[in-house]
Amino acid sequence: MNGMLKAHAVRDCIVMIWFAVLVVGSFIPSSLFAQAGQGQVGLAIGTMGPRAALQDLEGNDVELLDFVSDKPTLIEFWASWCENCEALQPQLDDIHAKYGDEVNVVAVAVAVSQSLRRVKRHVDEHGAGYPYLWDSRGNAVRAYEAPTTSVVVILDAAGKVAYTGVGAGQDLIGAMGKVVGGP
Repeated sequence: MNGMLKAHAVRDCIVMIWFAVLVVGSFIPSSLFAQAGQGQVGLAIGTMGPRAALQDLEGNDVELLDFVSDKPTLIEFWASWCENCEALQPQLDDIHAKYGDEVNVVAVAVAVSQSLRRVKRHVDEHGAGYPYLWDSRGNAVRAYEAPTTSVVVILDAAGKVAYTGVGAGQDLIGAMGKVVGGP
């Protein structure tokens, strides 16, 4: 029992530190997250998108890479409280409308300061034509090295990282156009 209490205390401490990084990160300009002026955050361009176990909004276990399926995929690390995510939403909607079945769009809802119920309510109220997944244990956040919300990763059709960025100022339509090969 004592070991179990220690494990829970360590887990709670990790969650609090991660939450602090997310909160502080939402106030730091995205340029500070960029690596050596390359404009990327998290995984290096050209690396394979890693596996990550999550849940769908019904609580079923899913694998993030199952939503890639051999076509370019935009993954946003998202929260209902994230103003940068809200600012990016029109671009995600435009990408989904413009490219339809040619690309995948997936929102990964982080489990920081929001509940699964709150995420479901947001999706119900705003409608989404693409899947929202619940990252209850932070598996995807760790695998994709997402230091905050509004991190976007675009994988090419082979599953390799073609773009990463963070914040409201991203040109996701242009980035996806380059990956798809269109204007």
